[in-house]
Amino acid sequence: MNAFAADAPHRIAVVIPSYKVRRHILAVIAAIGPEVERVYVVDDRCPDASGDFVEQHCRDPRVRVLRHETNQGVGGAVMTGYAAAVAEGYTIAVKIDGDGQMDPRLLPLFVRPILEGRADYTKGNRFYDLAQIQRMPALRLIGNAGLSFLSKLSTGYWHLFDPTNGYTAIDTRVAAHLPVERISRRYFFETDLLFRLNIARAAVVDVPMDAVYADEESNLKIGKIFGEFLVKHVRNFIKRIFYNYFLRDMSAASLELAFGSALMAFGLGFGAWKWLSSAQAGVATPAGSVMLAALPVIVGLQFVLAFIAFDVASVPARPIAPYLPDPARQRAGTAQDGSPQGPQAQDASKQDASV
Repeated sequence: MNAFAADAPHRIAVVIPSYKVRRHILAVIAAIGPEVERVYVVDDRCPDASGDFVEQHCRDPRVRVLRHETNQGVGGAVMTGYAAAVAEGYTIAVKIDGDGQMDPRLLPLFVRPILEGRADYTKGNRFYDLAQIQRMPALRLIGNAGLSFLSKLSTGYWHLFDPTNGYTAIDTRVAAHLPVERISRRYFFETDLLFRLNIARAAVVDVPMDAVYADEESNLKIGKIFGEFLVKHVRNFIKRIFYNYFLRDMSAASLELAFGSALMAFGLGFGAWKWLSSAQAGVATPAGSVMLAALPVIVGLQFVLAFIAFDVASVPARPIAPYLPDPARQRAGTAQDGSPQGPQAQDASKQDASV
């Protein structure tokens, strides 16, 4: 706890999405340490009225219940919590699920990289300890491994693993500049948020953690969402490459990707055409045609591999939060000079941050 005392200006809030978690949420809140000033319980139109349940049975003065008129999914609940934390001047927002799978006592480990200026965003990783991995259900283990690889491609954070892990912490200066209306609201939320953070060039750090599997039910079914996730990963991968290597910046890697893709496309197309022509004529494909098709593919593949190596080495490492305006100070400034606040000011900032 001494680390928090040394960083008194930092104010920490916890966001707990609340949907069918009545059995566990009170225990989760009770385990949150005194370093946290505010706990937002976001009732996402829960059929069990978990927001009312917390208000009736929880006596922790730090707790504030926020409610959605319609169900918005885990992403919508988290973004509502982020917005409240930004509006009330908290500097770090930590998201913890209310189902008991995430130990609130680990919270100092998640905020420390942000406090030390090493990260803008931290997330849990349940794959650090090989002994602990054996406790994870086999289907979930295989699904997470596949989704992790797709996430590396689409988000550009090649050093991260366990992309669906929802134990996270974020600097609210970064959260305030996220394009809220564009981020996926449901199970793709964590991965889509990483994609948006990469576009902003935010530094992200993995935090080792153990998962708890007891009597809670997970609403995430790998078999049902894999196809949807695959489509969204491909979409975000194309967007990321276009934004980072052609729209906002041009480098040698941009040329490697362009020329490499063109050479491979030509070689494969030419080779397929020659093979079909020879097969229809009943003759062997000339050696010259084979070489003319193979050489562009080989050279193009080398260019593409060089681009991938550059992309892996270009993971954002310097936090951007110190260079972003502090929302709390902005509000104080506008209050003093009489400038408009509230929805109009928020809309203006969202236009600058939209991607």
